[in-house]
Amino acid sequence: MRLTPPVSAMYPPIEPYEHGMLDVGDGHQVYWECCGNPDGKPAVFLHGGPGGGCKAAHRRAFNPDRYRIVLFDQRGCGRSRPHASAVDRDVEADLSTNTTWHLVADLERLREQLGIEHWLVFGGSWGSTLALAYAQAHPSRVTELVLRGIFTLRRWELDWYYGGGAAAIVPDRWAKFLAPLPAAVAPATMEHSDSATIIEAYRALLHDPDPAVHGPAALAWSLWEATTLTLLPRADMVDAFGEPEFALAFARIENHYMRHAGFFIEGQLIASAGRLAGIPGVIVQGRYDLATPARTAWELHQAWPDAELIMVEGAGHAFDESGIAQHLVTATNRFGWV
Repeated sequence: MRLTPPVSAMYPPIEPYEHGMLDVGDGHQVYWECCGNPDGKPAVFLHGGPGGGCKAAHRRAFNPDRYRIVLFDQRGCGRSRPHASAVDRDVEADLSTNTTWHLVADLERLREQLGIEHWLVFGGSWGSTLALAYAQAHPSRVTELVLRGIFTLRRWELDWYYGGGAAAIVPDRWAKFLAPLPAAVAPATMEHSDSATIIEAYRALLHDPDPAVHGPAALAWSLWEATTLTLLPRADMVDAFGEPEFALAFARIENHYMRHAGFFIEGQLIASAGRLAGIPGVIVQGRYDLATPARTAWELHQAWPDAELIMVEGAGHAFDESGIAQHLVTATNRFGWV
């Protein structure tokens, strides 16, 4: 039996005991894996992005003796196929079957495939979005929610991150994000502007068949995220987000979801939070999160009082920032004994 680690650290690295590809329809095969204890409490990890894919570190947020840990790569990214970085097919048509509600259905199909009745759902950033959408659609299947960096794709949230709100804090990084855009589109000043125009201009660049066009655009989109996710800069994150195949899939999928505001009615996830009544939860939010400002976590907490809100001082957005990781592990440790 492994001992519970200090709350400041995640569990040691582990490998899957089972993995496979699940046919979810529409020509998509999604990669899934199970780690930890096959007889443990089921928990599913929902990665961010969308389009970020799962990483080995994501397995480490759970006690492997207590949990049956399920991870999967959402449509079009990671080890799932077809991959959105491919340029030899109609990528836009492929993304037409990549929506929040397709992913919610994929989750249910995976749960049934694995013979799981209900599970703890863990998600951060876009993963928190998907977790909320899934839990509101299937509340009886969710035992607990552990969420980080809450994102609900409301218009003000999109305008903050893709319309120049965050530029007030990181103007140099924002200038690099705007660099690939035509002069007629890029804001002439650092004033907060409409994100829809910028997102739409990026869509055209990301789906241009010429690698000399879509390549630099994908890197600029991806590196904007990599350089704003942590309180202090991290070279390892920049390197990972700057890998060309990752960047292209990530940027295309994320841009697609931002363009459609997550396929939600404005304010839907907060307005429907009453469907979470009775589901215990923990919301872990970095105080200085540039990507998903703390206001959304606060508003979710007001609408869902069953959840505990933990505001982490001295932290940004990333899953593995020390203060954030500490509270996430503490939450899964607590629910692992329920």
